[in-house]
Amino acid sequence: MSKQSISILAVDDEESFLDLLKSLLEQEGYYVNTAPDGVAAINVLQTLPFDLVLLDVKMPRVDGVEVLRFIKDHYLDTQVIMLTGVSDIRIAVECMQLGAYHYVTKPYAGTELLTIIERAIERKRLVIQNKALKSELARFALSSHIVGQSKSFLEVLNLASRVAPTDSTVLVQGASGTGKELIASFLHNNSLRKEQPFMALNCASIPESLIESEVFGHEKGAFTDAIATKQGLVEIANGGTLFLDEIGEISLMIQPKLLRFLQTGEYRRVGGNKNMKADVRIISATNKDLRQEVGSGRFREDLLYRINVITLQIPSLRERRDDIPTLVDYFLRKRFVGREPKQIDPRALEILMKYDWPGNVRELENVIERAAILSQENIIRVDDLALPIGTRSIFDSYAPAADGDGPRLGAAVPMVEIEKSHINGVLKTVSWNKNMAAKILGISLKTLYTKIQQYNLSKE
Repeated sequence: MSKQSISILAVDDEESFLDLLKSLLEQEGYYVNTAPDGVAAINVLQTLPFDLVLLDVKMPRVDGVEVLRFIKDHYLDTQVIMLTGVSDIRIAVECMQLGAYHYVTKPYAGTELLTIIERAIERKRLVIQNKALKSELARFALSSHIVGQSKSFLEVLNLASRVAPTDSTVLVQGASGTGKELIASFLHNNSLRKEQPFMALNCASIPESLIESEVFGHEKGAFTDAIATKQGLVEIANGGTLFLDEIGEISLMIQPKLLRFLQTGEYRRVGGNKNMKADVRIISATNKDLRQEVGSGRFREDLLYRINVITLQIPSLRERRDDIPTLVDYFLRKRFVGREPKQIDPRALEILMKYDWPGNVRELENVIERAAILSQENIIRVDDLALPIGTRSIFDSYAPAADGDGPRLGAAVPMVEIEKSHINGVLKTVSWNKNMAAKILGISLKTLYTKIQQYNLSKE
């Protein structure tokens, strides 16, 4: 956090001391607001968000301990440093037990206070990072790389790279398993918000009654199981990105609240009556046709316009078959980190290239994972592939050059003709990915280039 982005509320009933404190903090570059007593502090806290509160203990009407209780009940991440002219161990212990970060006795050196403030701000940053950690780990566990070189996929990545640095809302559309969350992660990692939290919520996996609480949080006692105040994802992701996967599953009751947040940045926790603000970029994803959902009355048209300023359509795997050899290679390397990965037999790869992949990239990864585990050799063969019944029967009669492009094995023809036909068949199977073809053939890339030239092979 830069000091210019950090907001501090200083609360003290001594006007001269308050002016001095404000001057010291503003000289350091902090944004500072002040309040002359506890009641004024609570009023300000309900209208503006603060990273840190410097709070006098002894004040008329409402004292600092009561304000501290209010802060910790409603603004969990706001750090509090207690200031007092009375050295009272009992009060100090009480404040620390209530959640104060530190307790400073007046008079104190300005450098001492500034050091404690810096540590408190760092603690807030670490608290936010820890809350985002589960989401981050899940995101990185999916994959650290986006794999694909097909024209249709590269067009999507090109558009995503141009949109990423902006704050525009993005709607990622595509069938299940195409990698929508990877694209959302790509957008965040290439945005100006990349150092801030990335939070993800699968709207289809959360009961309708709990989605609002997950997104916006709830106050203690808001419903039967609300035994404590809970922050919503928009609050945790403040400054960063919120990814709403399967947004088409959000009910019509919650859609107006999400629309209001997109329009104003304001929201209320469930059971709360005060408006709060958060600066969050929304990225959404769906496998539904939202325009059709609008037509059937299940999705608000004005919300659709808000979430799809930019639309990214992720192609299905059958629309980017050229990427299958590259994806297979990637999944095998990922499976055998630090070891020589298994190879895949050309006949097995041919089946993978011809299969329609209704489960898309996720299904391919699962098939390769299983085959790599169960194959007893260092090469994955047709029998190692777990595909739906009837898929492999199409290829049962497969033999090299069965389409008449060259001789069958065992035919009375010279060996060079068989080699030429086999190399040509492998190149076609992997869409002329020479690195992959060389690995399958068990020869060096240099030798493959020599053979291509020797046999006058061409992609056409």
